[in-house]
Amino acid sequence: MAMSRILNTDDIKKALDAFAVADSFDHKKFFEMVGLKTKSADDVKKVFTVLDADNSGFIEEEELKFVLKGFAKDGRDLTDKETKAFLKAADKDGDGKIGVDEFAALVKE
Repeated sequence: MAMSRILNTDDIKKALDAFAVADSFDHKKFFEMVGLKTKSADDVKKVFTVLDADNSGFIEEEELKFVLKGFAKDGRDLTDKETKAFLKAADKDGDGKIGVDEFAALVKE
């Protein structure tokens, strides 16, 4: 499923542009800008499914680095610093990956 079927393409572009500079990514602001915070739990799960590239049921650190590409092909890679900060914010049970419930909780923060 394409992200554009869940979220507004213009909102995605504005959010990606806002965080185009390395080490500028802020997940809370990004989720707000793309309109994810106001989406239903079902839509948040759909977004999670798109970002879970290997369909493991989790977003691992390797997938997290490419999270912006999940929103649009021209999204940049997150830096190692951004990736680790994002993982730390979301990984509440400390297993080194983000489950769907952790992702949903992070989006709604």
